[in-house]
Amino acid sequence: MALIQADFFSKSLMRTVTINVIIPTDKAVFPGMARPEKKPLKTLYLLHGIFGNYTDWVTGTRLQAWAQDRGLCVVMPSGENRFYVDNPESENYYGKFIGEDLVEFTRDTFNLSDKREDTFIGGLSMGGYGAIVNGLRYSDTFGRIIMLSAGLILERVLASTPDDPMPTHRRGFYQSVFGDLSKLEGSDKDYRALLLKLKEEGKPIPEIYQCCGTEDFLYEQNCAYRDFLRENGVSLTWEEGPGKHDWMFWDEYILR
Repeated sequence: MALIQADFFSKSLMRTVTINVIIPTDKAVFPGMARPEKKPLKTLYLLHGIFGNYTDWVTGTRLQAWAQDRGLCVVMPSGENRFYVDNPESENYYGKFIGEDLVEFTRDTFNLSDKREDTFIGGLSMGGYGAIVNGLRYSDTFGRIIMLSAGLILERVLASTPDDPMPTHRRGFYQSVFGDLSKLEGSDKDYRALLLKLKEEGKPIPEIYQCCGTEDFLYEQNCAYRDFLRENGVSLTWEEGPGKHDWMFWDEYILR
């Protein structure tokens, strides 16, 4: 398993960014073992949570061994607390970075499959939010979405106040991320509206895997979205189990 750190220029963010990439092409082959077939790799674009960066998944889980065993390329960018969305007001285009720049660069640089069914997007917490909104927004690119303890917080964002004790829960912070909050519902940042739009247009909806710990503070929000997906006939795999909003849970469930 090769772990590669790469710097490249993102047109959407207008700067050089750093990513980690797991490439499972150097697996040792001992006498009597079959050599793995050389073909374009399936790819998982895996997003971290708030306060994190491109190193989180490698340091917090057994992801490297899991990717090696499955012959899966894993690409891990940084989201910089921006929830992986576009905000024209601040000229931050993290959605385009994920759905366009990152996919284009990694496919051009590594031997990756360009098939929709071989291209996945996933993440935890803030990254789970980024995975669902960009997985739906770029549904022609991603065939599967993976949401672990997803930050499905639109109701919290809309009800936010300027004086919340937590800086990343304050209305000013959310406005810096999402822009005009009065326009949030029904936008390309709204995980319900995006799904309904795909259904209305008759476009393919990615398969979705969703999980959350039963002691997680986001459990109720995830259950509500699970029910919404089921009501709309989405191909959904839901799992839950004992666990909080922590790496113990995510390490267990990313391996499933």
